[in-house]
Amino acid sequence: EELYHLAAQSFVGYSFQNPASTYDVNISGTLNIVNAVKDYSPNTKMYFAATSEMFGQPENTPQNEETALKPRSPYAVSKLAGYWTTKTYREAYDLFISNGILFNHESEVRGPEFVTRKISLNIAKLVHGAKEPLELGNLNARKDWGYAKDYVYGMWQMLQHARSDDFVLGTGELHTVREFVEEAFKVAGINITWEGKDINEIGKSDDGRILVRVNKKFFRPLESDNYLADYNKAKRDLKWEPTTKFHELVKIMVKSD
Repeated sequence: EELYHLAAQSFVGYSFQNPASTYDVNISGTLNIVNAVKDYSPNTKMYFAATSEMFGQPENTPQNEETALKPRSPYAVSKLAGYWTTKTYREAYDLFISNGILFNHESEVRGPEFVTRKISLNIAKLVHGAKEPLELGNLNARKDWGYAKDYVYGMWQMLQHARSDDFVLGTGELHTVREFVEEAFKVAGINITWEGKDINEIGKSDDGRILVRVNKKFFRPLESDNYLADYNKAKRDLKWEPTTKFHELVKIMVKSD
């Protein structure tokens, strides 16, 4: 039997607004699940969804399984607690629990509150006549974005491995929110140019229509940057590699919306 523990409050921005509920869902929920496995199904192979957000503001780039963990959001703190809980139970009770330290993984069914889906959804609305521009926070935030389908396969591979362990999954490529916006509009057949700077920056179409506007309310209290995956361990032990390129991911999401 296999158990994939993916349930969580996973929106970083919300975790700053509601840390208590984030901790309750992510820490208590994980503890309940590992206790159930220990007490009632100790032979079950379990996967726990950790996160690259646990690295915080990393001192070294790229990051792997040995990189120091210094979380910078309530969400990341809650996931770090779950990560150490599963590792402790794995060692103390000889359970098969593997942790996936996953970098950003996106898809056409991503929640609309996440920036990639927010972009693809709003571009679809603009193409179909919406008047309000897309409002975003830090356009220069850099992320290691991959396609969720590749990562789900990696999760499954972890539970087929001979022993439980911790694995980083990512693409090893960094792209900015700005790049995602430009690539997404390109898929929709729209060229975008930028004017202004910082919170006054806007993105315009060739006919002068304002399509993108920066809004400071979408900036995180603590922005974590320079997340870049070193997935060599997964490549070596699981024979796992991402198969979907950045431009392909963007195209999948925009075309779907």
